[in-house]
Amino acid sequence: MDIVASKRVQSIGNYAFAEVDNQVKILKSKGIEPIDFGVGDPTVPTPEIVRKATQAGVDKRKSAGYPSYIGSQEYRAAISAWMLRRFGVTVDADNEIASTVGSKEAVFNIAEGFINPGDYAIMPTPGYPPAQRGTLFAEGVPYFYPLLPENNFLPDLKSIPEHIAEKAKLMWINYPNNPCGVSAPPAFLKEVVEYGLKHNIIIISDEAYIDLYYGDEPAHSILEVTKENVAAIFSMSKRSAMTCYRAGWVAGDKRVLDIFKKVKTNIDSGTATFIQDGAIAALNDEAHVDAFRNEYRTKRDIMVDALKAAGLPDCKPDSTIYIWQKGPEGMTSVELATRLLSPEIAIVTTPGTWISDTTEDGLNPGEGYVRFALVPTIEQTKEAAEKIRNLRL
Repeated sequence: MDIVASKRVQSIGNYAFAEVDNQVKILKSKGIEPIDFGVGDPTVPTPEIVRKATQAGVDKRKSAGYPSYIGSQEYRAAISAWMLRRFGVTVDADNEIASTVGSKEAVFNIAEGFINPGDYAIMPTPGYPPAQRGTLFAEGVPYFYPLLPENNFLPDLKSIPEHIAEKAKLMWINYPNNPCGVSAPPAFLKEVVEYGLKHNIIIISDEAYIDLYYGDEPAHSILEVTKENVAAIFSMSKRSAMTCYRAGWVAGDKRVLDIFKKVKTNIDSGTATFIQDGAIAALNDEAHVDAFRNEYRTKRDIMVDALKAAGLPDCKPDSTIYIWQKGPEGMTSVELATRLLSPEIAIVTTPGTWISDTTEDGLNPGEGYVRFALVPTIEQTKEAAEKIRNLRL
């Protein structure tokens, strides 16, 4: 018999970061050890305070049974307290917070709660692929707005056609932005909230990088504007180097959370309670976050200086762990990434076109860019910078 993938699976391509992993494997098979700026997976150890709390939690929870779908009371209370300290926003631990298995499952699954076949979800390009994939699996239609340097990588809301807004149920924003490395000013967050209310569109804000900013002013959450008609998605992965732990949460409008919880309880299970114990320890400690932020800033500055020395435009990010680097005029993103992969350089990046979708008018805003994820060590970053500094493109 023939085994055929569903139309949903056939409608999507390969996951971009799986392709990056494949490039690394090819280099290693040739005996070349690349410096991998491809996938945004931190290489710094998870903080000791988190590891110890998780280890203690294994014994503490030895007879705990299945974890709560929406998170333990202690975890949600710690989240609520952290959000009050961080944003000055009161979020009800019982009704306005739900634990998630990292942020990816929330980004993918939330569309199932709101999208009917043919409904639109408005989202950025470049952007995090699960937002688009989740929309397609819910039989919705993604509408992509481009993130362009002339708009400081913010959406031009006025350019979204009225007929799209009328059919849209969700709108995605992501600030601090992966991959463009910019934070959103409060005025824009207020503008997008008003846009959602005007058009009856729920605003979903992916805030996985909210604590990785480099200026004196912390990055702002959309929840500082309002909780009405809004949900924000958070992750411990980058903030606390907990990618392996799969811990995060959704917070916002109770009406949105109630629907998301119903989807979640029918699709997956809760994060292990001992991992929630580790996440609580992480939320109660800011010292490790400051240290990570300083280390990423150091690596950012090393790489930006080298890229400028190689004759490339200054694309210094103000936040996240990424550099969204513009290449030379006339060179495609894949050509630039391939040049960096040459054996004498062996630097892995993500071509911008791999994480960008083409808009209705045929524009792929990732063309000509590559993404550097600042996850190698400082020493590896210096080694890569030396190679790039002498690069002639």
